[in-house]
Amino acid sequence: QVQLMESGGGSVQPGGSLRLSCVVSGYTYTTYSMGWFRQAPGKEREGVANIYPRGTSTYYADSVKGRFTISRDNAKNTMYLQMNSLKPEDTAMYYCAAARRTPRFGTLFAGDYDYWGQGTQVTVSS
Repeated sequence: QVQLMESGGGSVQPGGSLRLSCVVSGYTYTTYSMGWFRQAPGKEREGVANIYPRGTSTYYADSVKGRFTISRDNAKNTMYLQMNSLKPEDTAMYYCAAARRTPRFGTLFAGDYDYWGQGTQVTVSS
């Protein structure tokens, strides 16, 4: 059974940092592309960043480019999202997701992902 488990969310002041983790189990992690998505109350889920199986390619939404960094440690079956210079508009539930087929580069479509975690809340507020 495929399982994804996020952690690392919390409350932080604007300008602060958080590091999210996503531990995966139940499949050959190294063959899957991974992504981070987020959903704020009353808004649609949006893609944040993704990373290809070997970690050689990454892609970011314009809203987080230069502030967030996605990475993966295939030996630990874990993906990370380092979030710096956080803004109130980054407040959302953050989800990690896994795609069996590599998404087209430069896209962040939720429909491309087959498995999802339960989410971890990030709140940015003064």
